[in-house]
Amino acid sequence: MGDSEAGAGSRKTGPLAGVVVIEFDAIGPVPFAAMMLGDMGADIVRIIRPGRTYSASADGPALGRGRRTVELDLKTQVGRADALALVATADALLEGTRPGVMERLGLGPADCHATNPTLVYGRMTGWGQTGPLAQEAGHDINYLALTGALHAIGPAERPIPPLNLVGDYGGGAMMLALGVVAGVLAARGGGPGRVVDAAMTDGAALLSSLFYTLGAVGQWDDRRAANLLDGGAPFYRCYACADGKHVAVGAIEPQFFAALLAGLDVADWRTVQHDRTRWPEMAAAFEAAFATRPRDAWADHFAGTDACVTPVLDLAEAPHHPHNVARGTFIDGYPAPAPRFAAAVSNER
Repeated sequence: MGDSEAGAGSRKTGPLAGVVVIEFDAIGPVPFAAMMLGDMGADIVRIIRPGRTYSASADGPALGRGRRTVELDLKTQVGRADALALVATADALLEGTRPGVMERLGLGPADCHATNPTLVYGRMTGWGQTGPLAQEAGHDINYLALTGALHAIGPAERPIPPLNLVGDYGGGAMMLALGVVAGVLAARGGGPGRVVDAAMTDGAALLSSLFYTLGAVGQWDDRRAANLLDGGAPFYRCYACADGKHVAVGAIEPQFFAALLAGLDVADWRTVQHDRTRWPEMAAAFEAAFATRPRDAWADHFAGTDACVTPVLDLAEAPHHPHNVARGTFIDGYPAPAPRFAAAVSNER
């Protein structure tokens, strides 16, 4: 059993300190979920196959941080036995194979629960453990396509994939992590072990709850770029500036919209802000105004106001923004753990 102690040299702290999670090597949402649990103090032990090469979607200073790594050949009896020995003392397990793969390896839920009855067995897939597509290949964009969410994102001409943030990470990793934490809480309260079936299709659909709700009451148009939050509203979209860079505008509330109008020195549309027949002329005026100055000039112009205008930063710029620097949002150029935890504050004097 090869064992690397990278990222595990000191005792961890945090709300999940003392929780042990076995991570079977995978890409996408599984390492992200393990990273989050590790950031919160859990002891993460990643099992990888011997000779596995570097993977940008699983390793590195962010997605690979805070773990011990163990090399095991799970296709051998020795490797399987060593894996079950690790599982025996763990609180949770994360895996991201197609349904049935872990069972064929002798490491499925029944095998692991025979060794550790209180284990929380976290399963991450795109389509879920059941259903007609369960065995089909796919990626974030495919899972998102079946939820209605992809249809709603992008310009009128065609849907645009929102990177892999909504399926892999939002609808996948975060749902998996929440399910695992809930399972561990239940087990530590005396409950049995359980299986967490986290599917990106389920999670991305859940993230779309607001838009299904708005649609049901006639407040959401199924056309892209025709609504309040999809770039249709001229006061909630991005605009090009004189230098080709962009600003983001989110002036939804009346007082914020008024500050935007004043800052741009355009017509007073306060009484017709939500009149969609007026949105094209507003958008044209805003486009013309923002095109007169560079992005950073607009950022300075609106600084300290409630107009909700911010510069759209690229990946190289974001770590250096004063707000991000002040909060330590990035460490050495990589995103820092989130959320943050502080000790309880007493009101007693």
